Amino acid sequence: MQIALNTEAARLQALNQHLAEVVTPTQTIEVRDAKYSDLAQLMALENRCFAGDRLSKRSFQHWLKAPNCVFQVILIKQVVVAYGLIIMRKGTHLARLYSIAVDSEIRGLGIGKRLLLTLEQQTLEAGKLFIRLEVAKNNETAINLYKGLGYKIFGSYEAYYEDNTDALRMQKNVRQKQSLQQLTSYPWYQQTTEFTCGPSSLMMAMAKIDEKVNLNQALELDIWREATTIYMTSGHGGCHPYGLALAANKRGFEVLVYVNLTGPLFIGGVRSQHKKDIMQAVEHQFRSQVEEANIEVRFTDVSPEDLEFHIRQGASVISLISTYQLDDKKAPHWVCVTEIDEDYLYVHDPDPDDHDVESLDCQHIPIAKQDFYSMSCFGKERLRTAVIIHKR
Repeated sequence: MQIALNTEAARLQALNQHLAEVVTPTQTIEVRDAKYSDLAQLMALENRCFAGDRLSKRSFQHWLKAPNCVFQVILIKQVVVAYGLIIMRKGTHLARLYSIAVDSEIRGLGIGKRLLLTLEQQTLEAGKLFIRLEVAKNNETAINLYKGLGYKIFGSYEAYYEDNTDALRMQKNVRQKQSLQQLTSYPWYQQTTEFTCGPSSLMMAMAKIDEKVNLNQALELDIWREATTIYMTSGHGGCHPYGLALAANKRGFEVLVYVNLTGPLFIGGVRSQHKKDIMQAVEHQFRSQVEEANIEVRFTDVSPEDLEFHIRQGASVISLISTYQLDDKKAPHWVCVTEIDEDYLYVHDPDPDDHDVESLDCQHIPIAKQDFYSMSCFGKERLRTAVIIHKR
């Protein structure tokens, strides 16, 4: 087997040494889905193209089997000379160009452009409307290619690569219905436990209004202790909208709560009567404290239009959603709504729910308004709730 592998490696090396001589702009190329049998060639191409920040063999193996990606290769004379990998975030219209590589011997022939256009078309067919990517600030060739295809810069990320090179963040609406809205800078924080999405979302919302808010675990855990329901269906309790409102009020913010139910929240899926009794006692305490603090509570459904109105007034917004459309788990989950335009809400999600999801994938996630309205409804009781905070 070792001899066979060495023979194959030698064959690939010989072919690639002569690639520049045999490839012309009219050379017949094959574009297809990546296969597991391409693994060795993909690894060889990765090593040729990148000195650092390479995808590992394990990562290639994962994405060659994963359903939530578009993975294309280009072959010339049965040699993989380029690949492109786009990963797609479930429950949203967002996709990300995770990696793209074109052999140096064939650059300048338009193959990178052809590959990107193929990836975009397949991503659009998969129901994703936005593609994001990161590119080194000093990679002018790649930046010009992306700009030429309609990608627009909407941010940057310092010391993003292994060599501490900064990255530009670019995005394209592959549907091409509207131009990219310049998304505002918004702090992002990753929750450090499975049950602190509420505090983490509230911290981001507060920090957007007051840059002095220090995003750290100490504050995250303090807010959870103040706002927790104590119990949930299983495990530690999440956070009650009244509890989060009280935590924001305590830290000097004006607060408004939307909630469409007047009865006890979150107890529909709890079987233990003891847990239900405790959760109702906690909610009773929260209600009394909310009244004492003169926090306004509106007992009505909250719509995307309501959230947009408050954001336009300079408020920060956190909303409860069901994670079913994201991970099939039907769990209550708090997110921070960062922006709203004609068609989409954008959210910061404090919980990267997959080992391959990076923090950038959790920021300004575009969700169609109608999808968000469906997503922001939890449990059999169809709970809708949001917490709006203003600077006092």
